[in-house]
Formats: sequence, C-alpha cells, structure tokens
Amino acid sequence: MEMCNLEKRGKLFILTLTGEDEHRINPARIDAIRSALNQIRSDSTSLSGSVLITTAHGKFFSNGYDLSWAGSSPDKIRLMSSKLRELVADLISFPMPTVAAITGHACAAGLILAFCHDYIVMRKDRGFLYMSETDIGLKIPAWFIAVISCKIGDAKVRRDVVLKAKKLTAEQALESGIIDAAFDTAAETAEGALELGEKLVKNGWNGQVYCENRKQLYREILDKLGVDETTDDVNNVAIATSKM
Repeated sequence: MEMCNLEKRGKLFILTLTGEDEHRINPARIDAIRSALNQIRSDSTSLSGSVLITTAHGKFFSNGYDLSWAGSSPDKIRLMSSKLRELVADLISFPMPTVAAITGHACAAGLILAFCHDYIVMRKDRGFLYMSETDIGLKIPAWFIAVISCKIGDAKVRRDVVLKAKKLTAEQALESGIIDAAFDTAAETAEGALELGEKLVKNGWNGQVYCENRKQLYREILDKLGVDETTDDVNNVAIATSKM
C-alpha cells in the first residue's frame, strides 16, 4: 500500500499522506515520509527558496500511532517511538519552511507530526486537533510535551489540550494562535497552503541558515528527543491496546 506521494510544483514540494488506514503512524509510513524528505534534500536546486507542504487525503490528517500494528510487542512499540523521533528531528532540521495543511482530524502522534511544521492551515467544516492520551489512558512523553509547549503559547489552552484532552476546531485553534489560517473547505485549505507556500518562496531564504535558526528555536524539542522513554511507551501502549 502506498503510504505517501511527493509532487513538485516549481519551488513547492507537496507531500501527501495516502491510504485507507487513517494515516496511522507506523514504521512503514515513517520510512516512506523520510524517504520523500531525503528525495527533496538530494535535489540541489531545492535547498534555497523552496517550501514543503504536507497534507493528507480523506477524513484524517493522521490518527496517531498505529496501536493495532504494535499490539503489545515491546520491540514494535520501541521501533515506532524511535522512528517518529527520527522523523521529527528530520523536520526540525529540514532546509526550508514547512507547512501542514490539515483537512481532517490530527490526533495524538498525528497532531505532533503536524506541530513539527512551521506553519499550519486547517479546514473549518471538518476536523479537530486532539491529544487523546488522557482519554485513552496513555502517559504523554516528555518530548511530546516539549512540542506542545513550543506550539501552544496560551497556558490555559495548553492545559486543556493535555489534561482535558480538549478537541480544538480550526476556529478555536486560530483564535488561540495555534494555526495560521482557517478555511471553509478542504479545497480552500489546500489552495490556502499553496498561496502561503508561494509567499514564503518569494523570500528566497537560504535553506541551511533557515534550518539552523529553526534548530535553535526548537532546541528544547531536540534535547528531549534524545531521552529514551520507550519503557513507559511499552507499558502504556500495551494498556491502551488492551482497551481497543
């Protein structure tokens, strides 16, 4: 099954998550995304003045970790956690601005994936941002919290997202400064992402300088990525899987 596809339009690279599995995050999907990112990096003409846009087909941007794939296997859970951290490090060190175009639900690890982009646009008529861990009985890893803290500036909103598992609509997320724009439909959201991408392209920023500045901005996240929390991940995912 195809996990994602990559399209180039001028200076825009459009990475689309595909498939009928709610774009759950598992090693195969992560490998496919990282392969696409490496393909972009290998294009020597892309390292300055280009923009990456990540979007998805269907109802979900991503519905988080693939708990069904992992089951209660410690090795699978550790692999899934390790690979997602590697992908996040890739995105933070990626040599161009990044935009997430959310046209469906972004949940748990899927929301973290969206948050690892520089800009977020979202549709109003469907989809929400949702950290489901409290609802399903999972401890949130410290590096997830680091991402959330960097992306949700309002302490009360951050509390509600983490401790109440509050689902945020596009309008609520825009009001809270979490996303950059909200559009009425999926088509308008995709078009809005392209327009934002073209505006960013016009700046002509040096990609290596851009990524070094991003790495400094999100140093807290990068530092937390090196902390191995897979023992907690194994115990918590096993408990959550047993409830499915």
